[in-house]
Amino acid sequence: MLRATLKSLLARKVRLLLSGLAVVLGVMFVAGSFVLTDTLSRSFDSIFSDAYSQTDVTIAGKPKVAVDEMDGEQVPANIPASAVSAVTSVPGVASARGVVAADGATLIGSNGKAVGSFGPPQLGENWLGENELTQLREGRGPTADDEIAVNVALATAGKVKVGDRVGVLTLDAKQRTFTIVGTFGYSGDRDSLGGVNEIAFTDPVAQQLMLGEKGVFSSIDVQAADGTSPAALKDQVAAALGADYTVRTGEEAAADDAQGLKDGLGFFNNILLGFAGIALFVGIFLIVNTFSIVVAQRTRELALLRAVGAGRRQVIGSVLIEAVIVGMVASVIGLAAGIGVGALLAYLAGKFAGGLTLAGLGVPPVAIIASFAVGLVVTVIAAVMPALRASRIPPIAAMQDVATPDRPLTKITTVGAVVTAAAGALLGVGLYADGGLLLVAGGVLLAFVGIALLTPVLSRPVVGLLGRIFSWSVPGKLGRLNSGRNPRRTAITAAALMVGIALVTGVGVVASSAKTSIAGAVEAVDAQLIIQGSQSGPRLPTFDLGVVDQAKAIPGVRDVVAVGNDLATVNGKREFVTSVTDAAPIPSIYGSTAVAGDISRQGPDQVIVNDDAAKEQGWTVGSVLTVQLSRGEEHRYTVSGIAPTDKSIGEIMLPAEAMKDFAQPSPFMGLIRLDEGTPVSSVQPQLEALVAGNPLVSVIDQDAFTQQQTDMLDQVLVMIQILLALAILIAVLGIINTLALSVMERTRELGLLRAIGLSRAATMRMITVEAVVISVFGALLGVVVGSGLGAAVVRALRDQGFTDLTLPWTTMGLYLGVAALVGVVAAILPSIRAARLNVLGAIAHE
Repeated sequence: MLRATLKSLLARKVRLLLSGLAVVLGVMFVAGSFVLTDTLSRSFDSIFSDAYSQTDVTIAGKPKVAVDEMDGEQVPANIPASAVSAVTSVPGVASARGVVAADGATLIGSNGKAVGSFGPPQLGENWLGENELTQLREGRGPTADDEIAVNVALATAGKVKVGDRVGVLTLDAKQRTFTIVGTFGYSGDRDSLGGVNEIAFTDPVAQQLMLGEKGVFSSIDVQAADGTSPAALKDQVAAALGADYTVRTGEEAAADDAQGLKDGLGFFNNILLGFAGIALFVGIFLIVNTFSIVVAQRTRELALLRAVGAGRRQVIGSVLIEAVIVGMVASVIGLAAGIGVGALLAYLAGKFAGGLTLAGLGVPPVAIIASFAVGLVVTVIAAVMPALRASRIPPIAAMQDVATPDRPLTKITTVGAVVTAAAGALLGVGLYADGGLLLVAGGVLLAFVGIALLTPVLSRPVVGLLGRIFSWSVPGKLGRLNSGRNPRRTAITAAALMVGIALVTGVGVVASSAKTSIAGAVEAVDAQLIIQGSQSGPRLPTFDLGVVDQAKAIPGVRDVVAVGNDLATVNGKREFVTSVTDAAPIPSIYGSTAVAGDISRQGPDQVIVNDDAAKEQGWTVGSVLTVQLSRGEEHRYTVSGIAPTDKSIGEIMLPAEAMKDFAQPSPFMGLIRLDEGTPVSSVQPQLEALVAGNPLVSVIDQDAFTQQQTDMLDQVLVMIQILLALAILIAVLGIINTLALSVMERTRELGLLRAIGLSRAATMRMITVEAVVISVFGALLGVVVGSGLGAAVVRALRDQGFTDLTLPWTTMGLYLGVAALVGVVAAILPSIRAARLNVLGAIAHE
């Protein structure tokens, strides 16, 4: 039986090739994800190991607010210079030096533009001199307050050199001019560590500009005396300094800092694996269809095996062995392709990160295990139903024609209705319950399965209706009839395409609704001009607070409100807070009326909250909130007013005095309200002149602001469409595979049609119509299902600012048009094969 199975597999190797490709693509995605994250993780380990190679023990102040990697930047408390002296006196300490290193130092390049970095920080630090790691390449370190040294990577990116006078933006968003007196790099002829841009100042300048005050440091690096281990020295230093400091060995600090980046990388890896799962889910439809058609074509062969003594278990085993072999081969190829893809993505990530030095390419065991587990499991699961069907073929079928009658659709329709109803229940609970993300994911998966099970009962009428578009000719009529003759086969083929189209349509509905909601919210704000930057890195661009008073003095300007934000602890809970320079104009700008109290005035010890936050936390006018910001000491604020949620700036709005203690103590947005009748064109140039020294921000009108916000959604949408393109590609392979196998199955029929006068061109048109009808049917299902899922998500997010449901009609129409084109492309090879059939040989085919 095994020998017969292997011979059967070899005889049908071409037929199983495309189904194997679906597994190859899915496994490639899985393996590539693990290879990418492993390569980058080891690269991060190497970077931080080098960064702490000259440090035995490092000391940092405990942050006022603990911040997760995904929430933003953690700001450690400043360390007074006296702590350096205290550490120096600890037994076992050979040397201790105060270090200033904080993100937020931006160089203005020779072209007048800011040298940005999306990902790696832009560090402003104090110059500590050369050592085994840090090496001057040209010039010297800074000694005067108007001197800086930059690393070679930054000098190259900004096209600047020693002797140049350059502008630098720091914590307070003011541009200051410095002379570059030196450039430095790192051992191993590296121009940077991990693509980080670095600007080194003198100690007092670095302290003032990067930490907000002189005489403080962000950390202390300690060298152990001979005979003292880092672990023992760590304990001694921790005992001497007390509980306000975090003391770690250099190895511990390197591991902790690398782990922080790995956690973010793990999140990205999970996203990639999620898209790989979608691709494999779509691949199941292709494999099921392939094995179902192959089993149908082998009816006489399998019946003969039964007639000569093969049992049902042997027939099932025969089909599953084929599936295992296909899965194994596909897993090997997918793993090899995944290693290549992972290496390519790691290379691109290194370039994107500004020249990240990558560790050597490695294949982690999890990549190998996951590749074979996924490839085998997906293939075998997909082959189970065809295998069971094959085992039920009676020996008498050996004397019948190959074609088998289609089974009734009652059972599959009933199951589909039950599964779809269960999916609706899960979605309903998940979309409206707290923490219902897993329920939503499960509901979406069940929805696809349920709708796929319902697709056969829908295919005959819908396909018949779509096919009438092409029924003006004989090939068109034949193509329409062929596409509807086997509803199950048509349904499975179309369902694969439906999944990919439904996901991109659903995301498109959410994105379009978000754009419309954003546009509506911006239009409702009575601010004709906005000062804001376009974020191109981990930090929001900010501008100088002094711009606010200067802007108020411009003729025609009625109100100016600058807004800053921070992550704080409020009554012991982490919350995002905002601060405004003037609360008085906000009710007029937003058109809001107080729910309670007064929202038009705000004292230095008062806080305004929105209605949702007040209800959730049980706050009322007069409630006292204890707030700890990223800097400064804990402060108590009294709730003075409650604003409507949809017409407020954040949940918790602190007074202007609080902004100085934010992680970024400068505003990220400015709202400009003009006097009635004042043209925007007369004021905008004057405001642009005020922020001309900060190329990170600009002055824009409402239309440009709306476009700036929606551009980010467009970028996310394009990224998702690219990732889902793999699933759609697999669905296209499914159409090609189904048509190719169908042509083989109908060889005799095609020969008869040719014999009675159907030309080669007409035969090709017939196959093409069949492909187009199937692909448009799948796309139509996807558009309808995706619109429904997208609308449900928008409805659930109504409290998050989604006020409008907008369907992207143009995009959905484009998907249907592309589906028709996909059908034409998918039909090329099968239609050519059908047209080239030898008429006499085809008629004699059994």
